[in-house]
Amino acid sequence: MNRAKLARQVLTALSNCKENGCPHHAKAAEQPIRAARLNEFSSSSSSNSSKEYAFEWISSTLRIGSGVTAEVGMDVRNLGAKKTMVLTDDGVSWTPAFLAVVDSLKAAGQKFDVFNRVRVEPTDTSMLDAIEAARCGQFDSFVAVGGGSTIDTAKVAALYASNTDADFFDFVAKPFGKALTPTKPMLPLIAVPTTSGTGSETTGVAIFDYEEKDCKTAIRHRCIKPLLALVDPLNVKTLPRHVVIYSGFDVLCHALESYTALPFDQRTPRPADPSQRPVYQGSNPISDVWAREALQIVSKYFRRAVNDPEDVEARSQMLFASSMAGSGFGNAGVHLCHGLSYPISSQVKSFRSEDYPPDHALIPHGLSVVMTACADFQFTSAATPERHAQAARFLGAKIEPSAKAEIVGGALSDLIKGFMQDFRVPNGLSELGFGRDDVGRLTNAAINSLSALQISPRQHTTDAIAKIYEDSFTVY
Repeated sequence: MNRAKLARQVLTALSNCKENGCPHHAKAAEQPIRAARLNEFSSSSSSNSSKEYAFEWISSTLRIGSGVTAEVGMDVRNLGAKKTMVLTDDGVSWTPAFLAVVDSLKAAGQKFDVFNRVRVEPTDTSMLDAIEAARCGQFDSFVAVGGGSTIDTAKVAALYASNTDADFFDFVAKPFGKALTPTKPMLPLIAVPTTSGTGSETTGVAIFDYEEKDCKTAIRHRCIKPLLALVDPLNVKTLPRHVVIYSGFDVLCHALESYTALPFDQRTPRPADPSQRPVYQGSNPISDVWAREALQIVSKYFRRAVNDPEDVEARSQMLFASSMAGSGFGNAGVHLCHGLSYPISSQVKSFRSEDYPPDHALIPHGLSVVMTACADFQFTSAATPERHAQAARFLGAKIEPSAKAEIVGGALSDLIKGFMQDFRVPNGLSELGFGRDDVGRLTNAAINSLSALQISPRQHTTDAIAKIYEDSFTVY
């Protein structure tokens, strides 16, 4: 088609738009083209005009490949950084990944200080420690080397180092914090993940344990996603067995929860200002792609990655699945598995896990998440059985799309139980040290955490949450 003909067609189309009242354009030829107003899109067939009609997509830039960690020095130099804060935890500070970061920064002539006091499963206290160090050090850039605990801590440090007048709870999600929008952007953060689970390198979320409330909570803002993530398979080759298991369960639940979350266009209320759209928006066509791919990778490679430390392909694939699931849930969100996990890990009594720091009682995040997963998906399957059935098929289940909800919920539960049993993880809340008299305390804390995760496909009551905990004392 020649350009003249194409131009005539465009002009004709614009003219038709104006005559037919297209909301993007003026109705009279002499009026200027104008932007549509939000209320012009609200007259849908739905009787609930406050429902959402759009979703936004955010993610960090990912650089993926064996050896990309060695490029971090050049990346920091390219930022024009003068002084960098490198965050890690004591267990990672001797690993090849951390040493590669240090060597790269030195080779690039970059000035940096190391903060190695990151707490595995961070608390408000440990976050405040990192914030103080970041503010006092007058850093202009940040590098996180570690798992989700380190990356989340680095996000918070970089955010509050920029917003120097902010109180800690200004940006914390409700009901514990004020959920204010930061007035200044987070300082540049480069994430170097060393576990294959949290997906924190892709998201605008930082989780911590609010010790006073016996529950985890979060800071959720688009502005706290890392500027760049270096996803390097070399960094997960030597992961200990239990870290592979529990981080893998986190991938599994991220993907399942984001795929089965309430669809974005059923979420209410729609914000009056697009800048107020939540980070967790509900399932959407883009998050579905990432969740589907992550589930298929988990089905094929999870057991291999756990059972054979020398299986480089499997461990690399689980790392990729972590970033894929992170890209998905970082926009769609998570619901019951994570909402109910926060009190479990916060209210730990004496449990300790092999391959994790022995200096304090700790329930690894992925373990706390999978503890209620079987009961969670049996509960939510009743709302959207076809959607849950599709998720089960991605994991390898032979199940018909029209199967009844109880069949679907049972199939998903059996898949999760199979992984748990094969890996010999603790069999339910009872083996984590909880008793039946803890259900009320767990439930009350969970109601608080779930208030900020309003994308469950099925509405829950206090009694329903209590029953899920009750059903999770023995899992397999």
